[in-house]
Amino acid sequence: MALKNLISRMPAYSFSSSSSAALSANKKWTRPVASVLELGGVKIARDDVMKDDPTNNVPDTIFSKLGMQLHMKDQHPIGILKNAIFEYFDSNYPQKFDKFDNLCPIVSVKQNFDDVLVPADHVSRSYNDTYYVDPQTVLRCHTSAHQAELLRSGHTHFLVTGDVYRRDSIDSTHYPVFHQMEGVRVFSPNDWEASSLDATSIAAGDLKTCLAGLARHLFGAVEMRWVDTYFPFTNPSFELEIYFKEKWLEVLGCGVMEQEILRRSGKLNNVAWAFGLGLERLAMVLFDIPDIRLFWSNDKRFTSQFSKGQLGIKFKPFSKYPLCYKDISFWISESFTENNFCELVRGVAGDLVEEVSLIDNFTNNKEMTSHCYRITYRSMERSLTNDEINDLQWNVIEQVQSKLNVVLR
Repeated sequence: MALKNLISRMPAYSFSSSSSAALSANKKWTRPVASVLELGGVKIARDDVMKDDPTNNVPDTIFSKLGMQLHMKDQHPIGILKNAIFEYFDSNYPQKFDKFDNLCPIVSVKQNFDDVLVPADHVSRSYNDTYYVDPQTVLRCHTSAHQAELLRSGHTHFLVTGDVYRRDSIDSTHYPVFHQMEGVRVFSPNDWEASSLDATSIAAGDLKTCLAGLARHLFGAVEMRWVDTYFPFTNPSFELEIYFKEKWLEVLGCGVMEQEILRRSGKLNNVAWAFGLGLERLAMVLFDIPDIRLFWSNDKRFTSQFSKGQLGIKFKPFSKYPLCYKDISFWISESFTENNFCELVRGVAGDLVEEVSLIDNFTNNKEMTSHCYRITYRSMERSLTNDEINDLQWNVIEQVQSKLNVVLR
């Protein structure tokens, strides 16, 4: 069945039940690449995601992560953190916030960008930044992709958690799949008419009170500050930073929702706040996890260290295997992008690549530009052999020449 037909049949949302949560706790942490997945209650074939379409840029390495849903695993750091946030909202806003953590990550361009007012020329719409299934369908870049649909369905207080996908650089804090949580609260005129404040001030004040409480729930009695910023979908917009381990750490982005989003959702007389946070970023701090790749590890020396409901258990490194780096230099073309290069390296080496960094670039007198990249290979679970690393590097070199329209130096 064509993917566009599947999407039209997908439920707008689905609740996770206690039975499904129990089942998910017993699932393996990782699993082999399947030909058919069930996402948000709908079965999706591999050919529906990795289509023979010139705009499709979803590789096997990304398809293999679809449906793994680390946030649904109660003994995984991501699941532990998600549940701790749920606990905060359940305690402070009893029976207020609806929770959605099983929504399908395959969404329309309209849901992902247009519904949250991302400008038509915004860089995030680029094929270099987003995974496209076809011109009208993407793997969601943020959980905000479900915001408008939930508002139209009548929800006024909700939390959305899920895996999100972005083509990105390669280092210890960036990965093309990560997890976000989105929160929304809608206010009616009754909430501000008795006050001397305007609706926007009421919403902004409530937002800051709510999120300051969440920060204390997760990190304890920490110093915090609000920083004014810009997002296309909120105005005013803020970032919350906390002073943690002698440095300022950004925790989340938030703001008062743009009225146009509410207007399009049929809520003409309301105001709302919204926030979004990255679960990996917070979990790396709370659990002392040094490398984002570890979240996807099936090594029992990692997985056995964490327990349901135990927030902030400090990860104990089980070994530091030796690294090996290889350099590659080439003359770039006008179509070259670093994200495409990183995607190619990931496609060859998977999680054996630790970092890709630009260590030199120059333009000669013929206006030709050269880049030199250092690729760091290191397994988190074993020592790599010289033969393995050489094979990976030769494969990278071959694919760089054949796929990126560059000239090796």
